[in-house]
Amino acid sequence: MAPPKILLCGDVLGRLHQLFKRVQSVNKSAGPFDALLCVGQFFPDSPENLQEFTDFVEGRSQIPLPTYFIGDYGVAAVKVLVGASKDSAYQGFKLDGFKICNNLFWLKGSGKFNLHGLSVAYLSGRRSSDGQQFGKYSQDDVDALRALAEEPGIVDLFLTNEWPSEVTNRAATSDIPTGISDSLSSDSTVSELVAEIKPRYHIAGSKGVFYAREPYSNIDAVHVSRFLGLAPVGNKDKQKFLHAISPTPASTMSASEISMKSPNTTLSPYTSVDQTAHPKEVTKRSGDSDSDSQYWRYDVSKKRQKYGGGDGDKLCFKFVISGSCPRGEQCNFRHDTEAREQCLRGVCLDFIIKGKCEKGPECSYKHSLQSEGESYSHRRPRSENASANRSKECWFCLSSPSVESHLIVSIGENYYCALPKGPLVQDHVLIVPVEHSPNTISLPQEYEIELAKFQNSLKMYYKSQGKDAVFFEWVSKRGTHANLQSVPIPSSRAAAVQDIFNLAAEKLGFKFLVMKSNNNSGGRKSLRTEFDRNINFFYVELPGGIILSHVVEDNETFPAQFGREVLAGLLNIAEKADWRNCALSKEEEMKIVENFKKLFEEFDPVK
Repeated sequence: MAPPKILLCGDVLGRLHQLFKRVQSVNKSAGPFDALLCVGQFFPDSPENLQEFTDFVEGRSQIPLPTYFIGDYGVAAVKVLVGASKDSAYQGFKLDGFKICNNLFWLKGSGKFNLHGLSVAYLSGRRSSDGQQFGKYSQDDVDALRALAEEPGIVDLFLTNEWPSEVTNRAATSDIPTGISDSLSSDSTVSELVAEIKPRYHIAGSKGVFYAREPYSNIDAVHVSRFLGLAPVGNKDKQKFLHAISPTPASTMSASEISMKSPNTTLSPYTSVDQTAHPKEVTKRSGDSDSDSQYWRYDVSKKRQKYGGGDGDKLCFKFVISGSCPRGEQCNFRHDTEAREQCLRGVCLDFIIKGKCEKGPECSYKHSLQSEGESYSHRRPRSENASANRSKECWFCLSSPSVESHLIVSIGENYYCALPKGPLVQDHVLIVPVEHSPNTISLPQEYEIELAKFQNSLKMYYKSQGKDAVFFEWVSKRGTHANLQSVPIPSSRAAAVQDIFNLAAEKLGFKFLVMKSNNNSGGRKSLRTEFDRNINFFYVELPGGIILSHVVEDNETFPAQFGREVLAGLLNIAEKADWRNCALSKEEEMKIVENFKKLFEEFDPVK
């Protein structure tokens, strides 16, 4: 099957006639193209272009191919987008844009979707501190993308309006005309997201110029990334505003294909070392190869607080982060188990390796060494002290200052129940382990007794309302604190739920493993038998004792909110697939919690 053909465009500025005239010309000579992705300001920059823009939006002029945009700001943006928000166009079980008109889709907020096999992530709008509804992205949008970075699989395309600062700095010293390069600004949040997501292509607009950076290697990933900055439609300097690509989806590529590098590949610009300011710190040792540079992050010869070492001593970044290194004894950098342990205890990586953190008070990690008297080799991998330290930043740990305690409805010895932020439906419940654990499957067997009590109580509670329970959990090997989600569905829909999950799986290209059990404990016992800490997998417990499970490969595209998205489709509330669309005020949440407690009281196993 031939790779999809995609057109990329910079700031449209409402000049849709000029854009689509050019698109039709390119489509005739080099097409057909499957889609057009637009970055930068999409709406007009002045009222003079409004009539032309309105002709397309209102259907008097036709848009020739599916077109997606993230620049939701400009003249008439609020009017158009408010209307679209009330009638969202969700397709299947995933959000791939609000439909503005035929062939025109607004990618709102942030998210990830599949486009002809390509994994496309996006951040809509620009940085905001004033809470505007349109044209600005929020911290929730950023957090959602950070969560996506933890999902298995490689993101093929990442769309942003702003440029990352590292690329802006490089572009300013390139062949971009003087005067234009001086005006280039950047967004540090975009920089952080790109460094975490590691897309194969990062496309941005809003700078008024075309710029194609050399491909660069990624830290802790084998594939390379490319940056494309696109100019505005109809710009006076005749800079390129339309660019064509035809990438093979990463999910279909072999390991050797995805790791290929062209001769002009550079090092990643997303490192915390300023190579020009600290030339001695990044000088390569004679035995280092180019690929070695991806395994270390900082020179620690003069900055380490605890771990000692000679001049030129460098820690293996991959080992500190993951606890292992594929190079083993052949790695030229040090595998420090104590540094790894400090990382597990929630200590800031910059502080561990450099001895200081440039973020200062804004950093959410610890800036002091934890439990210095204990070494990694003398402790269990999940010790009580380490768990307590890590839990201080966790949203689900009861000892954490970040926990939303007003959402808790029942607390047992090993598990507690809480209502979620942005519930899918009324009585949507999270069953959360008290212990800081990345999943419920790996917890001690005796914990299953209390978990079964909570599940059975919720089943009885739902049954009293003519509903059945669906439980699901996304188990990621990079997960932090587990939650087993419990969602009630009308009993009249229970017979269809397995078919709808199978249909969703088919759309993503896999089939579920089906297990049948007469009780919860039997089915979960089978899951525990099959569980491997080194894999990602999803499972759902359906009415009637059926459990569907799927092991998710590292290069597989799988949405972290898959369970919620499928049930949203089943219940015909697709607009609620994204929890952010369901967010409530704290006062509203407290009222819902009190109401739930009253109704659940007679079923609560903890009285």
